[in-house]
Amino acid sequence: MSTAKSPLLGEFIRAHRERLSTSQVGLPEGLRRRAKGLRREEVASLCGISPTWLTWIEQGRALAVSPGTLARIATVLMLTQAEREYLFDLAGLRDPDAPEQESSVALRETLTRAVNRIQSPAYVLDQVWDVLVWNRPAEELFIGWLRRDDIPPNLLHFMFLDPGARKLVTDWDVRAQRLVAEFRADASADLELEAIHSFVGDLRAQSEDFEMLWRQQDVMEREGGDRTFNHPKFGSLTYQQLSLRVTNSPDLKLVMLI
Repeated sequence: MSTAKSPLLGEFIRAHRERLSTSQVGLPEGLRRRAKGLRREEVASLCGISPTWLTWIEQGRALAVSPGTLARIATVLMLTQAEREYLFDLAGLRDPDAPEQESSVALRETLTRAVNRIQSPAYVLDQVWDVLVWNRPAEELFIGWLRRDDIPPNLLHFMFLDPGARKLVTDWDVRAQRLVAEFRADASADLELEAIHSFVGDLRAQSEDFEMLWRQQDVMEREGGDRTFNHPKFGSLTYQQLSLRVTNSPDLKLVMLI
């Protein structure tokens, strides 16, 4: 469940409730109807919740709203997919009935083609920051990291478990601290998922530096800015980092060093 403190959630639900007519949801019009759109009682009945609970949700007084309740509200209000996603974003919840994402094989092929068209270092991170695809400039920049055969390359593993990272990344201490804070923010909604929980636990056990930084509870947005590297072949290299989320797979991030 998610706390429903923001009035935006209630305002959104109320506005869409008032747009619907009784005929659209199969209810009789009734006599001497004065309410604009559907009444709260009507929507509550169709959703299987009490009118009082719906009132509290609309007024921003509900202590918590479950994904199931929100899904029923979205269905009754006949929200489009974009409206439904916005509703769940406002509530800070995951839609239990969200459409399946594009198949992983097809998506990886699409991302590979896209990344290979980028002339500067570029790569795609998944939910635990494994690197799914990368281009040749990225391989040349991160010497030896992206060509490991034993495990999938992982950005946090590289920073904290690969000795080469401390030589390659300028101001490693600063970058490492920020990276952990960015990962915490990025994974905040999924920290209790088994995959995330196990990943973090393993890394805490393997790296004292990561353990120390994780315990600090720092949170930062993943932002752009200058990234400087001490490359053993090309010397000092400075890029500007740009990170973009993949629209139909928001757990994936395209990172470009331009």
